[in-house]
Amino acid sequence: MNLERFIATRVAFSERKSFSRLIIRIAVVAVALSLSVMIVAMAVISGFKHQIGEKIFGFWGHIHITSTQINRTTGETLPVDIHQDFYPSLEDLGPVSYTKSFSLLGVDLPWEIQESTKGGVRHIQVFALKPGIIKTKNQIEGIVLKGIGPDFDWSFFEKYLVEGKPLSLPDSAASKGIVLSQQTAKRVGLKLGDRMVFNFVKDGEVFRRAFVVEGIFKTGLEEYDLKFALVDIRRTQEMLGWNETQVGGFEVFVDDLSDLDVLTDYIYLEKLPADLYCENIREKFPAIFEWLALQDINEVVIIVLMLIVGIINMITALMILILERTNMVGILKALGQTDWSIRKIFLYYAAYIIVLGLLWGNALGLVFCWLQETFGIIRLNEANYYLPVAPVEVNFLHVLFLNLGVMVVTLVFLLLPSWLVTKISPVKAIRFK
Repeated sequence: MNLERFIATRVAFSERKSFSRLIIRIAVVAVALSLSVMIVAMAVISGFKHQIGEKIFGFWGHIHITSTQINRTTGETLPVDIHQDFYPSLEDLGPVSYTKSFSLLGVDLPWEIQESTKGGVRHIQVFALKPGIIKTKNQIEGIVLKGIGPDFDWSFFEKYLVEGKPLSLPDSAASKGIVLSQQTAKRVGLKLGDRMVFNFVKDGEVFRRAFVVEGIFKTGLEEYDLKFALVDIRRTQEMLGWNETQVGGFEVFVDDLSDLDVLTDYIYLEKLPADLYCENIREKFPAIFEWLALQDINEVVIIVLMLIVGIINMITALMILILERTNMVGILKALGQTDWSIRKIFLYYAAYIIVLGLLWGNALGLVFCWLQETFGIIRLNEANYYLPVAPVEVNFLHVLFLNLGVMVVTLVFLLLPSWLVTKISPVKAIRFK
């Protein structure tokens, strides 16, 4: 039998009323609230990163393949021949092996290890861009037409279509349809089925093309929604003066985001001819991904602050428990118990309090996440946060590690106040009332 655990259990579950009972309840509440805030913070930040990243990747793809002669100022590119060795065979690309430096605690060591990506390429599709101006009876609006072909993956856009249907792409002739964002449609006063005119410049002259609004979407990425509209790629090819075998480039979607940098380098070095360039979405739009990276710092700050709150409350509770049980400490010392053995009794007692707090904390945190996911209690300004409600994404493995981390770190910090036991004199303690 573990004597220390037995005594701690009897003390913890005794019905004796005392001042320490209130302190213990406060400690349990503090641990529970701290853990619940950590769980909610992790779930919300994870949801933010995933959903915003999913929107951006769904709109642009993970990797762009374009001509090396792209104009970074205007965004226009030289045409790329659609007949490439990697199109569409790149979709068959599976996990890729690569070597990387061995690192320990963030420091790169002079050794290399063999690794493999978690996945490969999921999809590849063509696109072509043409900037111009939408003109209606009363309004004009600058926009970029993104031409898409039959290989376009609609699984992303269908979730964000608020009106209409996906763009029709008949085999016989180029479609006159256009899919606009809700913001653009409101600004220029267009509705589903309305006719609009797109003005563009070619060889110094202004030309016009008519389109019919077939669909209206809203992704919540306002700065992108205002800029782009989807049309048949054959219309953009005609406006650019290209033939049907010429496109602006290729969008590549990967299976796992963690493989993005490795697959970008592999495709560029191993699959592309010398006249094509490859870059991933992080390199193309670094500002948003830097903003998302800042959320990791916020997550760490919240977890550290909540952990400090829980530790301080547990230290206070443990010291009160020791002082209240001074008489018991003196008797145990008189019976021959060592200081460390008596300290273990109070550490077991603290562990029971922490476990109780963790149970309540998990319940509170996970219930709140479920309520938020189901009912969308916390709503956001979509223009600023790209999402209408605060997203939550619970990773139960992370929650498990968080529980273990809180338990271990708190108990380690409690070793110091438990040292108070060694300062209690058996003679004085037994006489203590």
